[in-house]
Amino acid sequence: MTIFWSYYTIINIIGFVIMGVDKKRAIRGAWRISEASLFTTALLGGALGCTLGMQHFRHKTKHWYFKYGMPAIFLVQAAAIFFLFRD
Repeated sequence: MTIFWSYYTIINIIGFVIMGVDKKRAIRGAWRISEASLFTTALLGGALGCTLGMQHFRHKTKHWYFKYGMPAIFLVQAAAIFFLFRD
């Protein structure tokens, strides 16, 4: 159980950070993190961090597949966690 929550915390921190890094790179016109990588991080459990990062950094919020996709992935993950860990 501790390993799960440690992983979940770390992957969500990574999701939040990569949204910020990609936003900074977008502003500078530098090499970007691919959208596939952002969604992969979300699918690996980091959807909450990606969604919070997206809102905090105001990044990718005009793309419908991010605006609705990231929160949808999070809702599925939250439901899965609820059903897996309920007593």
